[in-house]
Parts: sequence; C-alpha cells; structure tokens
Amino acid sequence: MDRRRAADAALAAAVAASTATGDLGAGRSIGDQRIAFLDWAAPLWFSIPVGAAAGAAVLYRRRPGPLLAVALAAWLTLGAFVVVVVAQYAFAEHVRARLRTAAATLAAAVAVGAPIWRLGGPDAAVPLTAAICLAPALLGLYVGAHRELIAGIRERAERAEREQHERVLRARSDERAQIAQDMHDVVTHRVSLMVLHATALEAAEGRDALAIGRRIGAIGREALTELRSLVQVLRADGDAPLAPQPGLADLAALVEDSRRTGMRVALTMAEEPGSPAPALAGHAVYRVVQEALTNVRKHAGDAESSVVVRRTPKALCLSVTNGPGRAPVPALPGGGHGLLGIAERIRLLGGKLDARATPDGGYRVTARVSL
Repeated sequence: MDRRRAADAALAAAVAASTATGDLGAGRSIGDQRIAFLDWAAPLWFSIPVGAAAGAAVLYRRRPGPLLAVALAAWLTLGAFVVVVVAQYAFAEHVRARLRTAAATLAAAVAVGAPIWRLGGPDAAVPLTAAICLAPALLGLYVGAHRELIAGIRERAERAEREQHERVLRARSDERAQIAQDMHDVVTHRVSLMVLHATALEAAEGRDALAIGRRIGAIGREALTELRSLVQVLRADGDAPLAPQPGLADLAALVEDSRRTGMRVALTMAEEPGSPAPALAGHAVYRVVQEALTNVRKHAGDAESSVVVRRTPKALCLSVTNGPGRAPVPALPGGGHGLLGIAERIRLLGGKLDARATPDGGYRVTARVSL
C-alpha cells in the first residue's frame, strides 16, 4: 500500500510539473503558430495553479470526471497534452459504462483535434488525436476489463471456497447428528435388553442365573463395541472407520436378540429380483426396526409383533406391528426422541414414516423409502 501511494504521488507530481510548463513547450505550437486556444504566454500565476489542479486530480483519478475536465482546460489554455493522455486512460479504466467512455473520448478528440486540424490539417490532426485520446482510452478499457476479470475470478474462487467450507461444516454437523441418533438407538436397544434379562434373572430366583448373567454380559459388550466405534468417528480427524453399518442382512440377528428376551417376533422379508437396496436405505430400515422393537418392549411387554420388509424395484417398504400387551416392562426411561429420530432418517432419504395405534389396541410403524 505504501509503494502504491508513493507511485501515485510521483505520477501526480510529474503531471503537475508537466502541465504547469506546458509539457516543456512540446505541445504548444505547430511551426510558429500556437496550438493553445489562448494565444498567449501563460503567466506563472495561471500555469502553476492549473498544474497543481491537474496533479491533485491525478491523485483522485479513480473518480476521473474532474481529471478529464482539468486536462481539457489545461490543453486549451496551456497546450499540455500529457495530462490529457493520463485523463483518457483513467476515465476508460475506471468508468464501467462504455457509452460514457465513448462520449468522453469523442469530446476529448474534438477538443484536442480541432486546433491541430486548424493549424496542420487532417494529416497532423488524425494521428496526433488518435495518439493523445484514442490509444490511452483503448489501453484503459483493456486494463479495466482485465482487472474486472481477475477480480471476478478471485471472487468466484473465494465464494467457492466459502461454500465448500460451509458444505464441510454442514456435512460434519449432519454426521454428528446421525452418530448421536445411532448412539441413542444402540443405547436404548441394548440397555432395554439388559433390563429385560435382569428382570428375568430376578423373577427366576436363582434358576439359570449363570446363563442369564452371561447373556447380560454379552449384550453389554456388544453395546460397548458399537458405542466405541461411534465415538471413534466423533474423535477421528481423518477418515472414518471402514466397518459397515448394520443393514437389511442384520435384521434376522436383531429379531433373534429380541426373541431371546421372550418377545414373540415374526420376521418376513420379501425381495423382488433386482439390484440390492442402497446401504443408507438398509441402515435406516434397520434403525426403524430396532427402535420399534425397543418401544414394544417398553410399552407392550409380551405383545406379539411382526416385522415385514418388502423390497420392490422402486421402493423399500417396512411394517412393524404389535398387538396389545398385558405386561409392559417397568422402569425403562425414554427420551421421547426415538420416533422423531427415525422419522428424520427416513425423511432425509426422501421417504415417509407413519406411526399410529391400531384399532385392536396395538401399534404399527410403517416406512417407505423410494429407490
């Protein structure tokens, strides 16, 4: 910035000195006739203020209108053409309106060319006017357009970088929200299984205590393993772990876990020929079934349930239905966000989830994801 100011000051001083001296007399006359509109030897009290005004206008040439006016006045009174060259260049560079630039160039060409034409004819007027007015204007237009192009490229690059950064932040936020939902599903499902086994252990009054205790330990270890993998994703700065998320192929094991607790669950899977369902859709359906069976254990206890999964070439459909329960499991707290979470999962995949009571006092959760 200091170098740029120094260059501006040097240019302004040079233009001021050149204007005040009439470009050292270089542009004052053709032969023995003066070019200046006023046929006089300008006194110092006039030439010095005009030169100072020209230098000051150069300092503020990014608003080039006053500079062009001062330059034409200096040309007509002192025969100074260097300031006209600078003014034409600055006007074309900084004024984006091409019509205004053309009008200013035409006005300057008339003001510069008329006295030269009068004294030297067209052979002198045309090349000199082109050199003083047209060439600087064309150069200024090129430099201004190039600067706008570079500024536009830089702005687009910065905007693309900001958008990329925002997408990364949004993706990280979405991933953490997904992990939080997974943690909710894992904890509620596994802990409810552990509570049910502990209840069975209490009811057994010592019978099969070893087998039930081993089962509780196995469920706890499975929960810790799943939670550890999710926490690794939250802590990882690089790539996420490559272990696959549970999907449709894991539904049988999920249902079997529920059966071991005494639940009566029937699983039906029907697939039409075609490519397998996307991993994201299969994972979402798995979590819906997991949450639905957890809710059955919490609120319906021994109710008979059925899980039906049907895949067609166009959609993946799910239905989890349970009848009325007579023995809900006590002391299983709920956060109230399970159904909201799985509904959001399905919605993000472009699907729809519905959960409502059935006429017989049971409950049904249905979901459909388009493929």
